[in-house]
Amino acid sequence: MVPHETSHHHHPDLGEGRVEVICGPMFSGKTEELLRRIRRARIARQPTLIFKPATDTRWDASKVTSHDANALDSVTVASSEELEAHIDGLERPVTVVAIDEVQFFDDALPALCSELANRGMRVIAAGLDLDFTGTPFGCMPELLARAEEVTKLHAICMETGRSAHFSHRIAGGEATVEVGAKDRYIPLTRSAFVEARRQAALQKERP
Repeated sequence: MVPHETSHHHHPDLGEGRVEVICGPMFSGKTEELLRRIRRARIARQPTLIFKPATDTRWDASKVTSHDANALDSVTVASSEELEAHIDGLERPVTVVAIDEVQFFDDALPALCSELANRGMRVIAAGLDLDFTGTPFGCMPELLARAEEVTKLHAICMETGRSAHFSHRIAGGEATVEVGAKDRYIPLTRSAFVEARRQAALQKERP
């Protein structure tokens, strides 16, 4: 027998841990894809848990809801620390952890996702990769770097009908976190987004 032969095998209690990220602009179906993966995990009888941040107030506080109004029960947490405490406090361990609207979480989330995956959990995180100015959003860049699998979804550009990767804010202020749906944001292609941002800057300059 070769010594240390067993070192390549997984710890017997652990599942196949991994981090999956679903990202893209508003209205690209990120939450829809997250819910689809969770439903499939449930069909496979895997214990699942869905989290969402306390900032997302658009729909039901205790459910993750897509723009298509599909919903699954979720746990609302204010921080990644609270999320970890909730998982550690469970009577029965879960094998699949889903986190929606990850861009609203604090900077500790990517390391936590890695840690949960190291413990054998499948972590599925969904969120915006760019904010309304076209800048990488919050903890998302680090999360994308740590993930085994990244799915970039696209919306339909409201101006050209082509594939859209940018979320343009059409109403509201200048705060990066401003929760809204079709009343505040539209998906645009890069060229349409650049033009829309240019027009918005011109309007600001006008007295």
